[in-house]
Amino acid sequence: MSISPSHPTDPSAVPGPGGSGTRRTGLDRRSQPTPRFSRYTLLGGRRGAVRRPDEREGTFVDRYGGDVLAAVIWIALMNIGDSYFTIVHLQSGGIELNPVAARLLETGLLGFVLSKSVLIGLALLVLTLHKNFWLARVGLWIAAASYTALVGYHLMLF
Repeated sequence: MSISPSHPTDPSAVPGPGGSGTRRTGLDRRSQPTPRFSRYTLLGGRRGAVRRPDEREGTFVDRYGGDVLAAVIWIALMNIGDSYFTIVHLQSGGIELNPVAARLLETGLLGFVLSKSVLIGLALLVLTLHKNFWLARVGLWIAAASYTALVGYHLMLF
């Protein structure tokens, strides 16, 4: 069965499986790019990679690879280590040089740790969602290297 020449772009004129009937009409999900947030974002996605290599840069996917997960976990662990060592050094008479962290410390130790964790967590969420953007990939690696160096510096102070 062929498509009627009078309606070559009419989706209802396309034959369905087996050559009879018609396919489902409506908006094709492939006509728009994968959204930044979808029902699959947290519940397990459908799209883990781009189909064509030239489309990799600047696309959103529903699933994230192990390398991104490892970087996010590493940064989160280094953030916790930084918070811990900051508190230890402050209790030993040290001072906080970071003005943002100094303001967070005014909320108390629990407020400091929670606020810092939430702020870093939100930044990691944004970087993870944008993992196919050059700047986000660079940001993840800079954050991982910076936190690793910072925790190393804390360890040298002991």
